[in-house]
Order: sequence, then structure tokens, then C-alpha cells
Amino acid sequence: MIKKYFLLNALFVLSVTSYAEPLDPVKLLSSYVGIDTVNPPGNESRAVDFYAKIFEEEGIEFSSAESAPGRGNIWARIKGGDLPALVLLQHTDVVPATKKYWDTDPFVAEIKDGYLYGRGVIDMKGAGISQLVSFIRLHRSGLSLNRDVVFVATADEEAGGMFGAGWLIDNHPEIFEGAGFVINEGGSGQIIEGEKVFAIEITQKVPVWLRFTAVDTPGHGSSPRTTSSVSRIVHALNLVRENPFEPRIIPSVDTYFKSLSLKMTGKEAEAFANMKNFIGSKEYQAELQESSPSYHALTRDTCSLTMLEGSQKINVVPPVAAAEIDCRMLPDRTSEEFIQDIKTLVEPAGVTVSVVLAFSPAVSSVDSEFFQHIAKVTQKIHPGSRIVPAVSTGFTDSHFTRDLGIDSYGFNPVLFDSGDWTGVHGNNERVKVTSFLQGTEDLHQIVSQFVID
Repeated sequence: MIKKYFLLNALFVLSVTSYAEPLDPVKLLSSYVGIDTVNPPGNESRAVDFYAKIFEEEGIEFSSAESAPGRGNIWARIKGGDLPALVLLQHTDVVPATKKYWDTDPFVAEIKDGYLYGRGVIDMKGAGISQLVSFIRLHRSGLSLNRDVVFVATADEEAGGMFGAGWLIDNHPEIFEGAGFVINEGGSGQIIEGEKVFAIEITQKVPVWLRFTAVDTPGHGSSPRTTSSVSRIVHALNLVRENPFEPRIIPSVDTYFKSLSLKMTGKEAEAFANMKNFIGSKEYQAELQESSPSYHALTRDTCSLTMLEGSQKINVVPPVAAAEIDCRMLPDRTSEEFIQDIKTLVEPAGVTVSVVLAFSPAVSSVDSEFFQHIAKVTQKIHPGSRIVPAVSTGFTDSHFTRDLGIDSYGFNPVLFDSGDWTGVHGNNERVKVTSFLQGTEDLHQIVSQFVID
């Protein structure tokens, strides 16, 4: 059951007209969490139905399309002036969750100790509802806008976006026509040593997902040959594991680390302010990976060994074995170069390398009108806060829009506690109710002040 909640500040029930029903972000998010869009298989058309009903009630024209059965996408546009349009981009799918490892049912929103629990409350149904609230408030206001504002909710981001944002760009390019800026997931706020630090994601490591396949003579497990399909796969994986990529600090990461160092002390502050000098030490590399795998991942290309396929029976040596690895490369070279490096590395194992997924690198400018606007409004709302241009170790659908030449920024202005991030793709995903509501209001201030004359 969804527990009752009591909110004391009037801004948390958002409305702009006396005749319209107030917008309750917590109620909307609680309902949204209960809609099963776990990917795989996705079933994002359920989310489309959720949004379509709201748009119909608000009198907002919208369009929707399925890229495959059940893989729904929805978009709507508020017309404005001739300035480059602003796109509010979100994905509606979520990753799986196993109920027995949660303190609550992951697909029944529940408020507990001031936190709203549920799969997707951070990634990214919470941000999606914040975008919805801002979009509806703009529509209700009836005010003249200096540019179009486009609401886009897509399928399949958690599996690469080929049934969502990627498919829309190929099949409905009119959605992004005239767009100059995108706001999406990828950055947020955190209190560090008493200071509010807001990270705006400007680029991300590039996913390169690879599949190794080995074919060899099958046989009985009691009579091993000198090589087998499985031993070839193990050999290839060992080559990857035992030959980590050399560290390198690209400019955007260097800027990010230097910003983080300002609130650090001692050796940590010195290292983050001069990471190019420190990262050459294998001892420091190990220390950084132990203390923060995510920061360590920004210092090099990486590959995680994630999937294995072999025999169906313990005493049978199979003719074919395979493995898949999740590689992420820094956005300073092409994925083709990276893939060739991997092929050369594993050549002694006698496996074939095929590409499951690979994107192209792109970086959005910190000098753009919209980035500067986000920083200005956020610092006005939170005096004394600091804005940090960030690099994400994960990927979002922003890479699709960056490929179109659209400056795209990951930013959900919620102030999270450091421990909240363990729930993203993990157990007990949760967001503090007051932080979510403040972030929803902050996002609307960012959007509205950018688009209203």
C-alpha cells in the first residue's frame, strides 16, 4: 500500500491555475512506479497509455508510435517562437528488480522514513514526472513562449535505445526538428562537506559491447583436448582481464576532477587537482579503484566481463562457447579504433569478435546558452552552490541527440544523499520526498525561465 504523506510547503503541490486540479508529483510518481515497464521485455506502451491519459485530460495534443509490439514512444510539443526548441527527454523503461532483496515491493510505491521507494524513482521515472509537471505547467499557463518545448518519452534506453530514441530519430525525425537543446538524465546534486554541488553531464564514456565466440572440437569431458571452445573463451577473457588499458586523463575529466578537489583535503585533494600526475602510479590506481570505482573508471577505457555461455551439461565439451563484455571507452577516439585494439589483444585465443553495440563519442559545450542558463538559475535557487561539468561512466540517450548536433545535458536538479545511488540498478531504489519535490520545482524554474518571454 502507498502510505499517506503530509507536505507542509505549498510549493510541493504544484498548480498554476485556480480551475485546474493541482499537480501532485508524488502521487503521479507513485502511480507511474506501479506500471511495469521492466526491460526486458519493456512493454513501454503501458507508459505511453499513462502519459496519453494525462495529456488527454489536459487537452495537450500528442503523438505516439510503437517501434515493435509493446515498445511504445510518445511525444508532444508546445508551440512557441523561433528560437531553437528545448527537448525534455526521458526514457520509460526500468531495469529488473527482485522483490525478496528489497525492503518494499519494488513495483508498489511506498513512503518510508521520508523516502519514496520503488524501481525507477531515480532512474528515471522520477525525473520523467518532474519533466511532465513542468510541461503541463507551461501548457496551463497559456503564456507566450520564445521557442517550442518538446516532451519526449522513449522506450528501451536501458538496453541501448534502438527501440526508442534511436528509432524515433530514424523514423520520426520531425520530433527533433528545430531543436537546439536537450535536458535528460545524467547529472544531479549532492551535498559535499556542507556545500551543494550540482553536476551537469556534458559527455559520457562510450559503450562498446562485444561478443567473443569460439568454435572447436566437441567431446567428452573425461578426455580433454589441448584446446576447446571454452578454453579459448577463458583465454580471451584472461587476456582482457590481465591487460588493463593505460590510464589517460581527457580534458573534460580533468576539469571535473579539479572541480571536485576544491572540497577535498589532504592527498585526495592533491590527487584530484593533479590527476594526470597521480594516475601514472599503479599504487594510486589501485587505491582509487578501491575507494571509488566510478571515479577510477573515468581515468581509462574499461571492460567488465559479464556474460558466459558454454555447455548444457557438465560432462560435455561444447562445440561453441561465447562471452559478452561491457566495455566503455573515453570519448576521445573512435569506437572502431577501440574494437581493433580488442581484436588484436585476443587474437592469440582464436576467438571471433563481434559488436553487440557501439556508439560514437560526443561532447556538449559548457559555453552554450542553455548550460550557462542552468548554472545561473540553479545558483540563484541555491546560493553558494557550485556547478560542475560532469562526465558520466554510464550512457544515456543523449548520445543520439548529440550525434544530431544538439547540445544535450544530463541534469535532474535533485539533491541526493550519497547512499541513494546504491539503489540505482540495485536494491531499495529510493528518493527523499522533500528532495524530489524541490527538484521538481527547480526543474520548472530552469525550463520556464528559459522559454518564457
